[in-house]
Amino acid sequence: MTILRFLLSLFFVIAGAMHFLSPQAYMQIMPPFLPSPLFLIYLSGVCEIAGGIGVLLPRSRRIAGYGLIALLIAVFPANIYMAVNHLGVSGTPLPDWLLWLRLPLQAVLILWVWVCAIKSPTIRRAKTHTLKT
Repeated sequence: MTILRFLLSLFFVIAGAMHFLSPQAYMQIMPPFLPSPLFLIYLSGVCEIAGGIGVLLPRSRRIAGYGLIALLIAVFPANIYMAVNHLGVSGTPLPDWLLWLRLPLQAVLILWVWVCAIKSPTIRRAKTHTLKT
């Protein structure tokens, strides 16, 4: 589980950093009905980095997991928009099948977060026993 959790963390930290290194790539896939797209790109980047770090820390693991799942749900409309409008990444066209494959991939990512951050115990607590007198 430790390796899966580390890979999960690395995935989200790198993904979050990409929001700052290449925000234009994300601007292209933002649905036009969302306000302040650049702000939302940076905000989601911060959330991905924070969640990625948070899943490594036992005390914040569970809340980071819930936050990452909420984020994955929140960005789902951008994935739909990308598939419906045949948008590539950074202007590079992608095959339609790959764009549509991203949609169920969100469920796989949610499951990965669930298993590594929420389902797994965050802090082992010692059981206390009462003595009968």
